Amino acid sequence: MPLKNYGVLACSVVDRRREGAPDDTPHYQLHLTDSAGTHYRGAVNVLSQQAPSELLFLAIDDFRHPVTAQLPPAGSGWTELPSKPGTASLDFIRGNLFAPESMRKLPPDVVGPDNDLSDRLDHYIGRAMGDSTAAVYLLGERWGPEHNKRDKVFGFEPGNGVHDIHMNQGSVGRFRSSNGVWQDGALIIHFPAESRWAAVFLAFQSQAWHTDDRTGDPIETAPARPVRREAEVRILAAMVNPKGPSPERESVTLLNASPEPVDLRGWQLADSADHMLPLPPELVAAGSTLVVQGGNGFALGNHGGAITLLDPEGLKVDGVSYTAAEASREGWTVSF
Repeated sequence: MPLKNYGVLACSVVDRRREGAPDDTPHYQLHLTDSAGTHYRGAVNVLSQQAPSELLFLAIDDFRHPVTAQLPPAGSGWTELPSKPGTASLDFIRGNLFAPESMRKLPPDVVGPDNDLSDRLDHYIGRAMGDSTAAVYLLGERWGPEHNKRDKVFGFEPGNGVHDIHMNQGSVGRFRSSNGVWQDGALIIHFPAESRWAAVFLAFQSQAWHTDDRTGDPIETAPARPVRREAEVRILAAMVNPKGPSPERESVTLLNASPEPVDLRGWQLADSADHMLPLPPELVAAGSTLVVQGGNGFALGNHGGAITLLDPEGLKVDGVSYTAAEASREGWTVSF
């Protein structure tokens, strides 16, 4: 069963508080307000209740992805989101936000500078608090408002906030009930003065990285954990905005990076709306490229998008994204 109230909070940071042992379930706590003066608490997990306990963490200082154009206005408060592509909803697997294998394990809070998860969160939250123009976005599940009840950490009333600010699919055991697609959480910060976005992504080591497209449950026959490896076939480039009137002849260029020929029979490409394009049943020689023409509903929008390569078992092999700025130059090929 997916999250009950998934969405995004557009806000500013007022205060922060680190938690660690002996807390039962330590969080990095944020006191937040929107432009209407509503108070919220953001509870960011820094330790898992399910072994292995250390979280997977990734911070991107210059985050470029079409999802940033879908986020609501700065300071606008809570916006509920539909769990589907083409919106501000996140999916760590299908949205091609980052390479999962680039995440690393971090302890919640240990002695020493810049060596734990709380330290890394301090870095980004401190930057946001020191910049009056910074816009903070928390994606996750909302609780409250809890009328006649004060917040247990910061004391404002009514209690109100956002949690599950992490990957929300691929879970097992007692957390399996919260699995779903297009409902992952994250911390995203816009620094307008620098024309830059930063993003922080968290996941639990126990979560699987190949999940069912309908339920978000782990695919039992697939590898559970992301591993750093060279994809035998990868997405090299795309002609997103060809010259000339519609219908445009969009295309995707694939590269066989392996030392052996690869049979593409049964392989598919998926666009941002999950439209599937079967690949031609061709044998691609080692080191060779193949240009695949769009069609069958598969489309590359000029406002940014994502392209995913799936093997015959339907498992993700490679995925890329491009922004509206990259798609704006008519006739230019976007390389990845």
